[in-house]
Formats: sequence, C-alpha cells, structure tokens
Amino acid sequence: MPGPTRTHLSDFRGAARMVVDATTGIAGIVEQMHRTIQVLPLPVGRAEPGATRGITGFVYRSVRGSARLVGQGIDLGLAPLVALLPEGESTPVRDAFVSAVNGVWGDYLVRTGNPLAIGMDLRHRDRPLDLDDLPNTFGSDGDSKPGGRLLVMVHGLCLNERHWTREGHDHGVALADALDYTPLYLRYNTGQHIGHNGRDFARMLETLVANWPRPVEELVILGHSMGGLVARSACHYGREAGHGWLRHLGKLIFIGTPHHGSPLERGGHRLDYVLEVSPYSAPFTRIGRMRSAGITDLRHGSITTDVHEIVPLPAGVKCYAAAATLASRRSVLAERLVGDGLVPLDSALGRHAKRERTLAIPRDRQWVGHGMGHLELLSRAEVYSQLHEWLQDRGQESGRAALRS
Repeated sequence: MPGPTRTHLSDFRGAARMVVDATTGIAGIVEQMHRTIQVLPLPVGRAEPGATRGITGFVYRSVRGSARLVGQGIDLGLAPLVALLPEGESTPVRDAFVSAVNGVWGDYLVRTGNPLAIGMDLRHRDRPLDLDDLPNTFGSDGDSKPGGRLLVMVHGLCLNERHWTREGHDHGVALADALDYTPLYLRYNTGQHIGHNGRDFARMLETLVANWPRPVEELVILGHSMGGLVARSACHYGREAGHGWLRHLGKLIFIGTPHHGSPLERGGHRLDYVLEVSPYSAPFTRIGRMRSAGITDLRHGSITTDVHEIVPLPAGVKCYAAAATLASRRSVLAERLVGDGLVPLDSALGRHAKRERTLAIPRDRQWVGHGMGHLELLSRAEVYSQLHEWLQDRGQESGRAALRS
C-alpha cells in the first residue's frame, strides 16, 4: 500500500485551513443571530451591526480564537514534513474534488494562499506543458509530435480537463484524430473572476504561439459552459494588449455557454436580497455570499471586471454556438426557462431582448440538440458530428486576413 506523499499532505493542510475558516465563519453567523434576538428588532428592516458584549461576546471570541490557534498549530506542525515526503501524483477522483471546491470557493482559496487553489496551465496527454521549453516537452512525449493546427479545449465551472472525457468519448481527441489537430487542454481555477482567467489565458496563448516548435497554421478554441466565456474574455484582453496569437485564431466554438448568464445564479442573488429583508434572516446571506466570484459572474455572463460592459464577439473570427434543451421538441417554456438544465437556449445562442447585447452568431453557425442536458453536450454523437462539420470547413483565411489588417 503506497505511503503518504506531498500531495496528500498539501491536501490535508488545505482542508484543515478551510475547516478552521468555516468554523470561525459559522461562529460569526451564530453571533449575529444571537445579537439580533437580544435587541428584538422589527420583523422587517435592516439588521443592527455590531458584536455581542460581555460574557456572550467573550465566548464567541474564544471560539474563533481557539479555532485559529488549532489551525495554525496543524499547519506549522505539518510544514516540516513536506521535504521528507516524495512527490505524489493526482488521481481523477482527487482532481474532480479539488476542481469542484475551486469552482465554489476558488477566489477565497487564492486570497488565503490555500494549497488547494488550482493554478492555470495548458496540458497535453494529461501532462502540463512547459511553455518556455516546448520542444523538450514534446520530445519526451513518445510518438507525440506537435502539429501546426492547434485545438485548445476550455472546460466549464467546477470541472477540469479530464471531464472532456465522458462515457469513453473526448471531443478533443476525436476531432484531433479526424482532422489533424494537436489537442491542448486548459486547466484553471473556475472560482476566480472570468475576466481574471481570461487575461491570464490570453497571456498564456501569446507565449504558446510564440514558442510553438513549428509555425502555427491555425488556432481553434472550443469552450464548454464557462469555458466559452473565458475564451471570449481572452480575446478581449488579448486585443487590448495587442497580442499576436489573435492573428492565428480562426474559430471560436461555444458549447452550452451562458453568454447572457444562468438563471440559477440570478436565483441565488434574488434569494440573498429576500433574506436581507428581515434582520432575523439576514445573517444567512453570509452563507450565500460565500460562493465564488466565478459563480457570481455567471449572473449575467460577465467576461470583464466591469460587469455591465458589453463585449462583442472578436472581429474576423468565425464563431459557432451549440446549445441543448432537455425537451424533445421546441417550446417557449423549455427554451427560456429549462434549456439544458443550467443554461437557457437564448443565452447559449447569444440571443438577447436588447439588440445591443445580442451576439452576432449567424444562424447557420448555430445548432440546437433536443433531449439532452448540459453535460451530455460533452459526449453525444450528434454534438461531435456538428463539431466535426464546423471544423472541417477550412474557409477561415478571410477571417485571419481581417485580423492581420
């Protein structure tokens, strides 16, 4: 039976920090409720700020202080063991758990320096690429040879690059084998602001294209769910920075991307508003507000730090949108409220009641699948068939020429 590794120790330290922070946070919520009951305000109105006093306040301060001391003791006690343990490899189960935690609390993990925070990297065959030494990276990868046509896959919220493989199928691998692409997979912390991830992704693509072992003939980005928003954000910030990789970008393909947001996040925001109406329920809004910046960005599909900024699709790039609905046939209820279970049809296709917010995705570059859910878009044969058809079209030279000008 294998022994403990640095990965195990790092995960334990990260989890311990989260438990400590959760304990202090819950103590704060209970204290706020206790104070509200003490002052007995009206059922409707604002809660009075402040902490409890006297012995009651001392008890709550003691609980928070003790939790922090225990957490610091665990962290300091385990730190010297790191150098004594061997490096450890991750597993699909661990990656799925860590990705989910980052999706819900990713910005908090980064802010507190938690070891569970995911960094951004590009991967090929389940291994991270060293963008500053790409020839040697591929040289050690057996029979893998870098081609001139790159297909970059960007996963969605709470997921990682392994989730592109579903029911034994991976759109990236299948498309690469059929159409001679080199598939690359982005791994990133989905709990951070989409604009933050987009800016970092743009910089990474600039380094990737500049250091690629052979001239890049074509770059295609395929984004699922939030991944499509991150791709759009990267185009926005790449253009602002004058990046060269945009000259190679021929196509952007969105799969179930909430361009105009998801009703689930808007529902969570409204629930926070309702809870704040009464001082007796207001403390519970702290729980709802613990969700990550990445999730809150999905309220309206914000891709920059300005949540109200309207960002059009990148000029000169062919954009495609694949959407799904759980219904077997078209209906207003299924398309506007249900969609694929997470994203309404209009949002996935870039349609909006306001013309200035509607994305210019031509109707012949839109596709709708019926009787399938959000994650089924990653594995259904008809989705792959449509992706294959879109990528088989080589007519993107005019788009790149427009970008060069």
